Amino acid sequence: MTRRKFRREFKIEPVKLVTERGMSVARACRDPELAESLLRRWMREAAEAPISAFPGNGHQRAELAEIATLRRRSPSSSVTS
Repeated sequence: MTRRKFRREFKIEPVKLVTERGMSVARACRDPELAESLLRRWMREAAEAPISAFPGNGHQRAELAEIATLRRRSPSSSVTS
C-alpha cells in the first residue's frame, strides 16, 4: 500500500470544518476517508503556526530550517529538542 500525500489546500478544508464550523472530527474525516489522528495532527500544526502550517513537499518551516542549518554548521555539538 502506498502512502497518500495531501496538498496544503486539501488539509486546510477539514481543519476549517472542525475549527470554524464546529463539525466533529469524526464527521469531517468520513468523506475524505481520513484517520482521526491525522486530522488532529493537522489541526495541531495549524494552531501552532497558522501561516506556515503545511509547507509542502520538501519545504520546512522557518524554525526547523534554522535548526537544521545550525546542526550542519556544528556537527560536533549535540542539540537536544
